[in-house]
Amino acid sequence: MSVARVVLVVPADAAGRRLDRVVAAARGVGTRSQAKQLIDAGCVRVDGAVCKASHAVRAGERVEIDAREPEPLAIEPEALPLVILHEDADLLAIDKPAGMVVHPAPGARRGTVVHALAHRLGALPTTGAAERPGIVHRLDRDTSGVLLVARTWAALEGLARQFRERSIEKRYVAIVHGRVARARGTIDRPIGRHPRERKRMSVRSRRPRAAVTDFEVLERLPDATLLRLRPHTGRTHQLRVHLAALGHPIVGDRVYGGRRGRGGRVPGLADFPRQALHAEEIRFRHPTTGQPLGVRAPLPSDLMGLLTRLRQVAGSAAETPRSA
Repeated sequence: MSVARVVLVVPADAAGRRLDRVVAAARGVGTRSQAKQLIDAGCVRVDGAVCKASHAVRAGERVEIDAREPEPLAIEPEALPLVILHEDADLLAIDKPAGMVVHPAPGARRGTVVHALAHRLGALPTTGAAERPGIVHRLDRDTSGVLLVARTWAALEGLARQFRERSIEKRYVAIVHGRVARARGTIDRPIGRHPRERKRMSVRSRRPRAAVTDFEVLERLPDATLLRLRPHTGRTHQLRVHLAALGHPIVGDRVYGGRRGRGGRVPGLADFPRQALHAEEIRFRHPTTGQPLGVRAPLPSDLMGLLTRLRQVAGSAAETPRSA
């Protein structure tokens, strides 16, 4: 395994910051989670000593980072189908289907996007997370849509920087329970770990972080609303938590959906088998050319089918005279 060494001296304006934040901002590292993995693996030293990710750096400290270069994957490739939306020498954009996990994790050791990428592309760049080669962002298992994958170190670094700077624009569509009254709006509610259930996120967290989501009504339907969403931040489960907090949880969301039995007039609405959330489009600057690039994923057949049923019910209701 080859190593890319990065050495930096902490400037005065960075004094007091967490070590993982300083490392994440360094050239060739990537995201903050990737920085923490490097720190936990002992690949980061401060004035020659291994420190924790929470270490508050001081001006003048010398930080040495050993970032891993691309190497053959220790993941067995699997010949799984991938729908390619865009491909060039630097990156890949796929249309991730609902039900497919992005990378290996407890309970999902095989059949992931990473296993499929290993079969198609072989070695991909990684920064300390061997199970996440090329991955610069994620989608939940049951969220479909556009997913970006970096094929080179330069692309990994460039895309990670854009995500950190929040210059990448993501648009989602969702079908939510109930009639959303406002045509558009912004949900500005910080999100953090649920105070009692650690696997869930909440707007009532004891240590929340800023989270902002714009929404726009595309269509009002019986017992449901079709929304377009634009998250300005990338918190875990952000859209699902924000919409639940708004009182309009995403259809099919078993974690944040609240009470069951919603949507009784529409067959399949109350028991839709996954969260009705789709990553419709992502816009960014190509990490090599700098040119604007947009990638869209069409609405999948299960969501199209649900919309068709909702529209059929709406049509029938319009044709039925109201009783006096």
